[in-house]
Amino acid sequence: MPLAALLAACIPAVNPPEGYGPAAEAAPRPAPRSVPRASRDDADDARADDARQDSGARHNGGPSREQNEHDKDTAPTSVAQTTPAWIARKVVADARTVPDQTYTVKPGDSLRGIAEKTGAGSEAIARANHLDAPFTVAPGRKLKIPGGRYHRVKEGETGIAIARAYGVDWAKIVALNDLQEPYFLRTNQRLLIPSATEVAQMSVEDRAKAFHLDIDDLITGAEPAIGDTGRPAKPTASARRTLPPEAVVAPPQHFAGRFAWPIEGHHVLTRFGSLGNGRRSDGINIAAEKGEPIRAAADGVVAYVGSEIAVYGGLILIKHGQGWLTAYGHADALLVKRGQSVRQGEIIGRAGDTGDVSAPQLHFEIRRGRTPVDPLGQLPGG
Repeated sequence: MPLAALLAACIPAVNPPEGYGPAAEAAPRPAPRSVPRASRDDADDARADDARQDSGARHNGGPSREQNEHDKDTAPTSVAQTTPAWIARKVVADARTVPDQTYTVKPGDSLRGIAEKTGAGSEAIARANHLDAPFTVAPGRKLKIPGGRYHRVKEGETGIAIARAYGVDWAKIVALNDLQEPYFLRTNQRLLIPSATEVAQMSVEDRAKAFHLDIDDLITGAEPAIGDTGRPAKPTASARRTLPPEAVVAPPQHFAGRFAWPIEGHHVLTRFGSLGNGRRSDGINIAAEKGEPIRAAADGVVAYVGSEIAVYGGLILIKHGQGWLTAYGHADALLVKRGQSVRQGEIIGRAGDTGDVSAPQLHFEIRRGRTPVDPLGQLPGG
């Protein structure tokens, strides 16, 4: 169990579509439509239920064209999204620098109590002294207290916001603290931050990484800190109910076991892996018609909806349990909200050309933990 948790068919290679990749940055595409949702009546709810019930017929190959035409007429309009937690809750860079030291355990001491006395993180102390669960320490034992700059996590703070406050790439903080899935921070947890000297010596490019989001950041650093007695929030049943930014979204405990194609046609424009010239795709790009329904590839809970990663435009992330996650980019309309429970085949967005592409398409990723895997090895007939 992670230490932090204990403590609280082949597709031919083709060139990427025109306009996809770094060269397109000079001509950014429009942001996805995400406007206030119109009021919905009982008929809207019935249509949503129909979409869920119909998903079973699509598990092995996707929806029919007739179903897509029906969906275009009946699916809801874009819904307004809440402010991301890392924007809603700012972070003050007030880290405390702790020197390397030795601490002699006193009667009644606990690992967390020792962390409070010394200012170091309890996880860091446990790692430095090779302590295993249940992390009991005997009186008289001498413990190494690892020095460094420690940030004490406040209520509602996110890893992304913490990294930005210190001008450090969040991935560096993840590695420094050996953070593990599900990557929930807890209130009063102490995180090691690179020293001020180390930050000052970073290149401009490295400093910029603190403000350049990628999908990995959203997986590991987007959730707000949870209190010692707090629990993740249960997912909502529809986009009409919204979880506040400070709520932690509980991922599914189990994965349903299979994925379905998220869009019909299955014409792959860009494959997974190297694209040449030092570029790489962590997913596949599938040709689409603008406004075509994007469907959840498996049952899950929406972990992110927005357009903060410019290259992908409108982006949706869904957690499926047991570390599985799917990503859907270049959406023109976003029809779900963070914290919403979705079923396989349910409409979650509309295909578009937002982000750095010049034609409508869907960027689709499957990840196991933080590692991207080739979607064609997980999809029917891939």
